[in-house]
Amino acid sequence: MPITDTKRYKRSKQRERILEILKKTNTHPTADWIYNHLKKEYPKLSLGNVYRNLNILVNQGLVHELSFGSTFDHYDAHTEEHYHFICQSCGAILDLEMPYIGADDRKVEKMTGAKVHFHRTEFYGICKKCLDKNQ
Repeated sequence: MPITDTKRYKRSKQRERILEILKKTNTHPTADWIYNHLKKEYPKLSLGNVYRNLNILVNQGLVHELSFGSTFDHYDAHTEEHYHFICQSCGAILDLEMPYIGADDRKVEKMTGAKVHFHRTEFYGICKKCLDKNQ
């Protein structure tokens, strides 16, 4: 996804910690999860502050916001184009280690005359953990 905001922002320790947390996890957390994770470290932190910092990180292209039709958006600091598997049982979101097919972007551009910035493909089903639990 292209960077949409080149505006300079004042340095923020909280924003840096949010980005650090997102880079260290592969669980694609929600803003609420991040808030609960940081609340002890920053007692005056508000959920609104977490959302504002996440929006800045998204606008700077440092984090992707993932909307899969669920109630809450999830966030991903793995910004290279990649695909996801979403478990319809537990809601887990897994990164898929498979090649991103950028050639499809060019095919769509030829077909439509439009300019494609990126595409998303998601795979839905039941994860191994849930399958094993139900056996």
